[in-house]
Amino acid sequence: MFDGLQTFDLAINGVNIRGVTAGNGPPLLLLHGYPQSHLIWRRLAPQLAQHCTVVATDLRGYGHSENPLAVPITKGTQNGTWRAIRSV
Repeated sequence: MFDGLQTFDLAINGVNIRGVTAGNGPPLLLLHGYPQSHLIWRRLAPQLAQHCTVVATDLRGYGHSENPLAVPITKGTQNGTWRAIRSV
């Protein structure tokens, strides 16, 4: 599905986040809309990876990313996820 991009799973605060990454250079985080997944970037991400490091993830509770029932999805939990990804 994603030619040249590497799939990864990242555990953040006990929640598995699925995504893909490729390329070299300045980082570019690609976020999908509702109700999509990281697959929305399948055509554009390989082209962007020629110029930067592309990271496309599934939001919590979408695609292959988890969302435990005990943790509601809010702007705060999503923002915490992206802050943790940036620090990796």
